[in-house]
Amino acid sequence: MSRIPRHVSTVFLFVFVFVQNSYAQQSIRALFVGNSYTAVNNLPQMVSDIAASMGNELHYQSNTPGGCTFQQHCNNQSVALIQQGGWDIVVLQEQSQYPSFPQQQVENEVFPYAQQLVDAVYQYNPCAEPMFYMTWGRKNGDQQNAQYFPVLGTYEGMDSMLCLRYTYMAETYDAALCPVGRVWNHLRHNTDIELYQADESHPSLAGTYAAACAFHTMFFGDDPDSITYLPSGLNSDDARQIRDAVHDVVFLQLPHWKRKAPKVAFSIDAIVENDVTFSPTITNADSVRWDFGDGTTLAYPTSQCQTSTTHHYALPGTYTVTLTASRHCITNTATDTVTINSIPEGIVQLGNDDDFCILPNPVADNATIHTPTSGHLAIISADGRIVQRHKIKDSTTTLDLSALKPGVYLFRLQTPDGILCRKIVKL
Repeated sequence: MSRIPRHVSTVFLFVFVFVQNSYAQQSIRALFVGNSYTAVNNLPQMVSDIAASMGNELHYQSNTPGGCTFQQHCNNQSVALIQQGGWDIVVLQEQSQYPSFPQQQVENEVFPYAQQLVDAVYQYNPCAEPMFYMTWGRKNGDQQNAQYFPVLGTYEGMDSMLCLRYTYMAETYDAALCPVGRVWNHLRHNTDIELYQADESHPSLAGTYAAACAFHTMFFGDDPDSITYLPSGLNSDDARQIRDAVHDVVFLQLPHWKRKAPKVAFSIDAIVENDVTFSPTITNADSVRWDFGDGTTLAYPTSQCQTSTTHHYALPGTYTVTLTASRHCITNTATDTVTINSIPEGIVQLGNDDDFCILPNPVADNATIHTPTSGHLAIISADGRIVQRHKIKDSTTTLDLSALKPGVYLFRLQTPDGILCRKIVKL
């Protein structure tokens, strides 16, 4: 992959970097669930050291028994650590070979346990971000298993399967993805940096540094070009090339690797008298909330999502309608305005304000009502509910309104000649 010229990336990312760097020190609590690929060279501590060099804080715990699989993590200390709660990020790394195996085997031995771990993260840490750790193909492929699944016989074949399976898990189970394997792929094709230990599987110091820079970028959103931390024993030129690779693969494509926000939109399909029908379009959300702009709301899970929603407006006016879609604490909104020009069907305005007058308006406690004739008075809240009823006998009547909550009300007087309406503000 060719590198984007730095002056171009600087132009396009200036605003993004400015926003990122304008924040005060960031502090994150992360749990690393994995095995030796995470434990070798103490990857979590290296991420913490990079964070400290950037003015950030990373507080972490880890459970990384050698060769541990997702299935085993579902039955060991990892579950208890997840259940402690309070995590901002939970990193999930499968055994190095399992995700690259044939599809049916992965569907039976990997995917169900990946989902189980992600579900536990959300259950005990509702706003946490599960993050899959995409690992890399072995230096010369997985010769041990190539006889059963030939694609594993080369680095490219094994690496492509790992990329495919980790991407699927992140997209399917609503998780972020730290693309360490993609960073290694970039480095293997563009540098001579040795990323492997002698076993051609586990990371060298340079390999762990590449992973640590990728995780710091995913955790904090900072440009890796600004990282100053250099592990003892790592060549400074190699470190710079690694940071360049993380810049290109991770930082420039952060939205691609992060969890996807819900998509939400709605249209105003019909306005009949004071009834307005809205039709929502929502994807990647588990709950929605309508705010109809008149003091009323409606919320429901997307499992009960309706193809349309009709709302009744009790009073004329222009209302701002907001639809919010949420999924595990990530939200997105859509807004529009609706104008109601008419009084509800069957209501007519008779005479002028002198015919049906309510003073004072706005009113705090007591209101004096002047009417041309007797009738039945209904006081209607903004959401269309009748909250009080009164029988009006005299042309002047005083009512105690102290029990009404502050807001806008419609006073509707049914008379022998028709219906009179006035809008009143209660303080």
